Amino acid sequence: MKRFAIVALILAIGMAAAAAAVVLSPWWCSAAVPLVLLGLLGVADLLQRRHSVLRNYPVLGHARFLMERIRPELQQYFIERNFDGRPFDRDVRSIVYERAKGTDAEQPYGTERDVYQPGYEFLVPSMAPCPVPESPPRVRIGGPDCRLPYDMALLNVSAMSFGSLSANAILALNGGAAAGGFAHDTGEGGLSEYHLRPGGDLVWEIGTGYFGCRTGDGDFDPAEFADKAAHEHVKCVSLKLSQGAKPGIGGVLPGAKVNAEIAKVRDVPEGQTVISPPYHKVFSTPRELVLFIARMRELSGGKPTGFKLCVGSRRQFLAVCKAMLAEGTAPDFIVVDGGEGGTGAAPLEFADHVGTPLTEGLHIVHNSLVGAGLRHRVKIGASGKIATGTDLVKRLAQGADYGNAARAMMFAVGCIQAQRCHTNTCPTGVTTQDPRRARALDVRNKTPRVQRFQEATVASAVQIMASMGVTDPGALRPHMLRRRVDPCTERSYQELYEWLEPGQLTAEPPPSWATDWKAADPDRFTV
Repeated sequence: MKRFAIVALILAIGMAAAAAAVVLSPWWCSAAVPLVLLGLLGVADLLQRRHSVLRNYPVLGHARFLMERIRPELQQYFIERNFDGRPFDRDVRSIVYERAKGTDAEQPYGTERDVYQPGYEFLVPSMAPCPVPESPPRVRIGGPDCRLPYDMALLNVSAMSFGSLSANAILALNGGAAAGGFAHDTGEGGLSEYHLRPGGDLVWEIGTGYFGCRTGDGDFDPAEFADKAAHEHVKCVSLKLSQGAKPGIGGVLPGAKVNAEIAKVRDVPEGQTVISPPYHKVFSTPRELVLFIARMRELSGGKPTGFKLCVGSRRQFLAVCKAMLAEGTAPDFIVVDGGEGGTGAAPLEFADHVGTPLTEGLHIVHNSLVGAGLRHRVKIGASGKIATGTDLVKRLAQGADYGNAARAMMFAVGCIQAQRCHTNTCPTGVTTQDPRRARALDVRNKTPRVQRFQEATVASAVQIMASMGVTDPGALRPHMLRRRVDPCTERSYQELYEWLEPGQLTAEPPPSWATDWKAADPDRFTV
């Protein structure tokens, strides 16, 4: 009954003040109106049945919802330390921002990290460092079946679709890629004019919805694919099997977001909800996957062709390797997306608990290809929280040939990690289709930021490699990266993981791989 008495008291005071205002002075209105409004709010809180907190604590209970709403901002700006924020800590975000602006990303007085904490990783410097190369190395993408190989930069823009990102964000990213000479993955949302207009090199990604090359009933359209893949800016084509944030599930684009422009890019009806299934229609076995990749390469005129996946079953990937051997063909590249990746939004359970992290995913893919004797034909890209030169060098040492970055590139164009990507209310205009919000992202200002960030990050990676006595990324080895396993012990990646020899699986598989290799079936995806 006490809460009723409090609300009644507020209303009584408010009504009395209102009556006094009529008799005495309008000054009383300044006190009467807020009190009346608070009293009415209290009555509404008592009568509503949705929130128990408000029924027990009318008026005051709203403070709880206000604090909950601004908790992420309070956490990010006032509570978390420089090195323990998630998904990206403040140190990493600051490095990206400073490099994008063209200023020094340096820190005085030493590291703030606990170098004796289990899990801490470090790279091994050489007593005989190498001179830093004048120009950064590039990676030739294209196996024996490829007629138009492409020289990939060490760091590129990872897959982000138009529709997930605003038109201005896509223009800035592709403009930066054009200025810096690196590649821009389109994401699975189709090949839009915003990808093509600035002139940057493109990796055209095709997902389960076959957006931009689909028939009316959602199947793959080879004629439309061949026509668009022939575009001079499309340097590679990629088939997306799964992504790090939500492997094994599809996507839904609500009809309200499918405007005329997005409908045209994706080859879908305007105003209708679009569903991307979790599976592909063009293949159902490892052998069919490998043969479809070969078909895509032919339809594209011989351009480098590959696929992207978040690794799951090692046995299934070994089945794909067996299919490559059986058919005598292989993709030109494979992009490994780590379970820690993700840009837009995904179910929390998937983001937190489904999918192999990038370190283990790279280890499975690299060693499977080495053991099957296929590694020399297939280049490996790494995608998943690559934001600094150190991140890139670590992935190269773990088996990758080059890296892709998505969220770091978003930081470069102004993202502040507000984590509102799925609400269409992005405060910086990066992940929104709201014209008013998107116009805040100035393309002319953000384009050079993308180029400067990529250039500075690659330069950092090359400088780190030189300090390790290496000028060619292919010379990086697992023993050059070490991890602390307890306060008194650290081990190299060479010691922590098992590394296969070329052709070892086809000759005499080690006991730890023998069961999976034997069970792998090129004509069935067995778990």
